[in-house]
Amino acid sequence: MSNLEAAPHELAVAAEPVVGIQVLDPREVPLGGPRAMTVRRTLPQRARSLIGAWCFADHYGPDDVSATGGMRVAGHPHTQLQTVSWLFRGEIEHRDTSGAHALVRPGELNLMTAGAGIAHSEYSTPATTVLHGVQLWVALPQAHRFAAPAFEHYAPPPLDWGGARVVVFLGTLAGRTSPVRTFSPLLGAEIVLGAGQTVAFDVDPAFEHGVLVDAGQVSLGDAAARPGPGQLACQPAGADTLTLRAAGGQQARVLLLGGEPLGEQIIMWWNFVGRSHEEIAAYRAQWQAERAGSVLAATRRYGTFPAEWDHTLPAPELPAVRLRPRG
Repeated sequence: MSNLEAAPHELAVAAEPVVGIQVLDPREVPLGGPRAMTVRRTLPQRARSLIGAWCFADHYGPDDVSATGGMRVAGHPHTQLQTVSWLFRGEIEHRDTSGAHALVRPGELNLMTAGAGIAHSEYSTPATTVLHGVQLWVALPQAHRFAAPAFEHYAPPPLDWGGARVVVFLGTLAGRTSPVRTFSPLLGAEIVLGAGQTVAFDVDPAFEHGVLVDAGQVSLGDAAARPGPGQLACQPAGADTLTLRAAGGQQARVLLLGGEPLGEQIIMWWNFVGRSHEEIAAYRAQWQAERAGSVLAATRRYGTFPAEWDHTLPAPELPAVRLRPRG
């Protein structure tokens, strides 16, 4: 998914020390015009920029496609990150300049590695009446930020864990390991708990963890906070157990995200991750040149545009201030 904000802010990202459970509220971001689909964004924000290498989280729906037009995101670029697409309902058609053409369906992972540069498009399919899911980004660490562009699809089998339904799409949880490649230690799983149910997981104490609530209400361990739909609860590194309870007398569905602290400074602006103002400015200029058709095929950063694309998204203007990493 693209960040479609017309004037995106500089997102200077560094790890922040956190003590105890932290609950983050989302902010609403429209993906386009006045009738566009709206997403709820919990990462990044001032209170928290990263969970491990997870650097961006958009949660959307259930969205009535007949009212909003659904997801209609034309070709756009990415650098130095991986995109993770996960649906609860609906279907999205993905195309990218690595040559991948795939459908995103509920319970199936689509992971795209941008690395040195890639472009992709995302459209909800004509058969989709309701769209509901998340789009997540993972920042690539310094040693792998120029990895070759790639695309992976994986349909993970569900697992019963103490009566909870667990689907592990990245990393390892509850004895289940995803085969999908990541460039830093990560965890990603969907967990559905019955009303009042409590489950505990052994987790890596080196990991930070985030619980993004899709439906219902949950509590983490002994914490008094009970995050509800759209909120993201964060547990700092150091614990070797993560305990979830479905609160509020109803079923709960959450995404569990985790990873070792990135330990690096990055800059996020529009759809780019980089390490300096100069990198971001160069990525933007290159994208605009490739959109205009003024770049030889051999020197294209973002690859050959699919024949099905009739237009691409222009990059916004850079802000008047210098982009810089902080922290």
